Amino acid sequence: MSGQGEHDDAPFILTAQLPKDMAAWATALRTEHFPPERNYLDAHVTLFHALPRSCEAELRECLARLAGEYAPPAGHLEGLMSLGGGTALKLTSAEMLSIREEIADRFHGMLTSQDQHKPRLHVTIQNKVTSKEAKALQARLSPEIQPRDFAFRGLALYIYRGGPWEFVRDFAFRG
Repeated sequence: MSGQGEHDDAPFILTAQLPKDMAAWATALRTEHFPPERNYLDAHVTLFHALPRSCEAELRECLARLAGEYAPPAGHLEGLMSLGGGTALKLTSAEMLSIREEIADRFHGMLTSQDQHKPRLHVTIQNKVTSKEAKALQARLSPEIQPRDFAFRGLALYIYRGGPWEFVRDFAFRG
């Protein structure tokens, strides 16, 4: 991390990790349908968009504890979800949302307005396109996207500096 001072305030992003086979499949969809000039990330499920760097030690301790306490949370791929100018895979997981709520409670008062709201779990596979383009992709992919059950394998922590995310570490569920 050369060139990064100790007062770096680039925020943390926290994601939920899909099973490896599902992550590879979703990343392939994203590669095929995301505008290439904007696609520098693998498929991901964002839980928090901007956790403050000032709480790094507490955050790492919290995530390690939760990963140790919880077995891989059950999730379900529902199908496609419209993002208006994009398309996503719609996911549900009461267990993952419960874990996310524990993290939100722990860091109450430090969350951005975006992170204060319960998220709609999803994987963006297309974004920043016209509504017409998004609807066309949804119509084409809808018959191919089959609902399925899965388990999240862990949490992943990144630093956001405006471009590709900087990986910090992951926390595998093992409870």
